[in-house]
Amino acid sequence: MSPYVAEFVGTTVLLLLGNAVVANVVLKDTKGHGSGWMVITTGWALCVFVGVVIAGPASGAHLNPAVTLGLAVAGKFAWALVPGYLLAQFGGAFVGSVLVWVLFKDHFDRTPEPLLKLAVFCTGPAIRNHASNLLNEAVGTAVLVFTVLYITGAEITTTHTPVGLGSVGALPVAFLVWVIGLGMGGTTGYGINPARDLAPRLAHALLPIRGKGPSEWSYAWIPVLGPLLGAVVAAGLYRLLG
Repeated sequence: MSPYVAEFVGTTVLLLLGNAVVANVVLKDTKGHGSGWMVITTGWALCVFVGVVIAGPASGAHLNPAVTLGLAVAGKFAWALVPGYLLAQFGGAFVGSVLVWVLFKDHFDRTPEPLLKLAVFCTGPAIRNHASNLLNEAVGTAVLVFTVLYITGAEITTTHTPVGLGSVGALPVAFLVWVIGLGMGGTTGYGINPARDLAPRLAHALLPIRGKGPSEWSYAWIPVLGPLLGAVVAAGLYRLLG
């Protein structure tokens, strides 16, 4: 599997499972309805684990434009590969989100609140304050990227063969995403991944979702710009510290 295909497939699975967790919690008449924030944060962490296991051996499993940018700025990833990785990540995120709508369509149709339908696809702030929201996304992503830069030698050993995961190990990153969600996720929903928010938001805008309401484009720039800024800061700090 080529690195670009791995990024596309890994990000598709990440968004399929991650947004399905949210759908199961917030949409009407699911078996997991109302199960809460702990389920969402834990579910997203496990989804990251699965995505990294799939994509890791072929691409390093960035699954996130902020991670790709941070690694490139830190000198650990070739700039020539960045456009292809980003395209694969955004494409996979879009496809994964569409699949969630297909699987949960009956529950979307039964859910009257437009904001709950939107929440399945993308993030939103608990308190709308653009400066604070941008800072939260930047800091959360800076923690993610800075820590990823120090994760080395990760490997999963099966009964048949070891699966190397490069500098991005499945379990360490899963726990990292989990604790970011538990600690900082209550402010903005911790997008910390431009592809995870922008591509699903576009899917929400384009899909014929019954009673869906607006896609909140006035907020959409924050979970894109914030993570990218955080990634650059994290990479710069990494290079400064040596």
